[in-house]
Amino acid sequence: MSTQPKLVRFQQNVLSRYQIYNSIFMTLPFDTITKTGVLLPLFHETCQKGFTQGDNPTTIVDTFFKKYQARRSKESQLSLLFRFIQYIERQVVLFDAIEDASFPIVNNMDGIGTLRSLKESASSEQKLEILRQYLEEFKVRIVLTAHPTQFYPGAVLGIITDLTEAIKKNDLLTINDLLAQLGKTPFFKHQKPTPYDEAVSLIWYLENVFYKSFGTIFDYIQQNIFEDKPLSNDIINIGFWPGGDRDGNPFVTPEITLRVSQRLKHTILKNYYRDIRQLKRKLTFRGVEERLSYLETKLYESSISQTAQHYIELHDFVAELEAVKSIIIKEHQSLYLNDIQSLINKTKLFGYHFAILDIRQDSRAHDSVFNAMVNVLIDSGSHIFPKNYHKLSEKEQVKLLSNVKGKIDLNLIKDDDVLKALNTMKVIKTIQESNGEQACCRYIISNNQTTLNVMQLYAMLKLVAFEDELTVDIGPLFETITDLENAPAVMEELYTNPTYSKHLKKRGNKQTIMLGFSDGTKDGGYLMANWGIFKAKERLTEVSRKYGVTVLFFDGRGGPPARGGGKTHQFYASLGPTIEDKEVQLTIQGQTISSNFGTLDSSQYNLEQLISSGILNRLNETNLQMSKQNVKVMDDLAHKSYEAYVNFKSHPMFVPYLERMSTLKYYAKTNIGSRPSKRGKSDALVFEDLRAIPFVGSWSQLKQNVPGFFGVGTALKHYEDKHQFDKVKQLYQESSFFRTLIENSMMSLSKSFFDLTKYMSEDDEFGEFWNIIYSEYETTKRLLLKLTGYKNLMEEEPAGKASIDVRESIVLPLLTIQQYALKKIQELQKEKTPDKSQIEIYEKLVTRSLFGNINASRNSA
Repeated sequence: MSTQPKLVRFQQNVLSRYQIYNSIFMTLPFDTITKTGVLLPLFHETCQKGFTQGDNPTTIVDTFFKKYQARRSKESQLSLLFRFIQYIERQVVLFDAIEDASFPIVNNMDGIGTLRSLKESASSEQKLEILRQYLEEFKVRIVLTAHPTQFYPGAVLGIITDLTEAIKKNDLLTINDLLAQLGKTPFFKHQKPTPYDEAVSLIWYLENVFYKSFGTIFDYIQQNIFEDKPLSNDIINIGFWPGGDRDGNPFVTPEITLRVSQRLKHTILKNYYRDIRQLKRKLTFRGVEERLSYLETKLYESSISQTAQHYIELHDFVAELEAVKSIIIKEHQSLYLNDIQSLINKTKLFGYHFAILDIRQDSRAHDSVFNAMVNVLIDSGSHIFPKNYHKLSEKEQVKLLSNVKGKIDLNLIKDDDVLKALNTMKVIKTIQESNGEQACCRYIISNNQTTLNVMQLYAMLKLVAFEDELTVDIGPLFETITDLENAPAVMEELYTNPTYSKHLKKRGNKQTIMLGFSDGTKDGGYLMANWGIFKAKERLTEVSRKYGVTVLFFDGRGGPPARGGGKTHQFYASLGPTIEDKEVQLTIQGQTISSNFGTLDSSQYNLEQLISSGILNRLNETNLQMSKQNVKVMDDLAHKSYEAYVNFKSHPMFVPYLERMSTLKYYAKTNIGSRPSKRGKSDALVFEDLRAIPFVGSWSQLKQNVPGFFGVGTALKHYEDKHQFDKVKQLYQESSFFRTLIENSMMSLSKSFFDLTKYMSEDDEFGEFWNIIYSEYETTKRLLLKLTGYKNLMEEEPAGKASIDVRESIVLPLLTIQQYALKKIQELQKEKTPDKSQIEIYEKLVTRSLFGNINASRNSA
């Protein structure tokens, strides 16, 4: 029987189910739910008709109450709007659960980009040995970050999981109960989570999803591609930032970092313990049962006690498993051999660390800590640094730091911030001793600009904790367009530094370099950020190969295209031979974790896509290198786009528009993340202090998605005006890199809805600025359709577009309420004596409306 098109599968398994279960939700026997469920469709219809007629959100809300609820008091009207928001939040949850349940039906789990497809393709082309060779050195690392874009509290995540399972089974009774539970479960967090809370939330995914999906993928590769032969390369591993990412988060302390590492170890031991208990039920044979009982006891004791008499070392645990495996092969006809091998494989993947805990801090914070430390040491009479250190040139300082020797007495340090930073470096050593070196072996320097930034950290690590041998990789993070351009020169200085070169040799001659899409886009716009990173990777690959170093690119990606997200696996598949590709490393955050990796099916599918994307180019010997003509056009487009974006960003209304017309300042009130919503301590909003997440998220809430398209239309129009559009078409047809950028930008356009904010075009203060944005949107949309030959945006991905359309439709009333509230706040603030209590209510309405929209978008911040 032939498989139906993906769009048909989506309509039958997602859309139809949603309509059925949403109708059940509407009829739940709770007074508030029933009344809200009856009125919301009427409000939704009023919104749709209103925007079609060109009405503004205030008119739409007033029309609804006048037509359907004329007798309600003002207080009662506001109460109903709050209930609409709560109801829509739960509709989004229901749709999430249905999409998760239908994932393996809508997506072809054995199709293109999966491991099965990869293996069959290699076999048919007699390239299986080449595939094995590549898999022996290729790695994928997804790094879970603490960035606050996940709005679901733990209780709601649990309901989504249970609801997904019930929907898979079409268990109507359970679904009914879970929808009732959902209707009564609060979504709002009254207190900000601590960094430890954030870590615990994400460890849930490690324990319940990644432990299984990573194991399944590795088992498949070993059994089907390597035909049960040993595989030394772990291929896939997990990085972890909550509890280690100190950049801009004063609440991440050394104690928190240590607690998170202990929680990670405790959780992996708990998972091993569960697996041993399951194995015990199967391996009930002589010579095996006793060993498993011993391991069961030891793992249980190890997870609750760290004392030597109860503890089992990792190598002893693995040795026992290998002994059990050997007995099964020799004496018991290899019965359940795959089960024992699967657990051994998991110990290779996760060790006792589970996830690799990264430490991250800003170079400016390091500089401050380092200089304070130097001053204390000089004042104490220490000879580690000369008294004239601060007067030395940067080059002289780097030379001195390369040869620094000694040990710091931290009792000399009195400044609390300096002490926290230095103690964090001590904690790295402690974690390595407890959980293994892999547990915490990388330190990322954000906003890295110079060689000195790297060597300051190198010196501090050596002086504080790693006097004998530095078992930590230092990864500079280059973010702004200028830093990306300077990156190759910085790395060449490091590669030619004898001390740093010697350090790299001990670390396998591998250098991690992180490149940040988020701040790159905020700084230089969509095309320039992506092209700037592409060119930086080419130049960094060239300089690294020149000195015999394998560069490992670690991409700081967010969920949406504006922050390097979108169709990530297509992006990696589009890179050519001029960029080192032995490892794929990228950050996964917020609702992108739950949407792309939240279930066993979606996790396995998306991980396999990432593995395949990095391998297919090698396997097919595809030369994806751009022609000189295409490079010239791409470079020109990026610069034209950059110029347009910088001019736009420099507009005097840019910051005031975000501050007063968007939800930017309300992000801090949502209590979704432990980290402050902006850098800097000034009360005034400064563009440089804006974090990428609230910056991109605010445009998303406005349904304008500026960072995902602004400048693209202007750049394309330049070629249209010169009658050279065929050059851009040639680039689009010949470069899969450019094609991926264009398709991702179309996703940003698809999630834009300018009718929502059309009323701003008539605003005395911001009308002109709104029209600039709208004009660029219209130009970009027209020219992207002309370039691709599509009649509609995202025509190449109808199921994805259908999902976006349903989600946008669900939150349309919520967005209308948000804009209505923002307008009311502006009107109240202009009065001679503003009613503060009324302003507070409308501000609460805005804050509450953030959640559903972010969750519905799945990759909006």
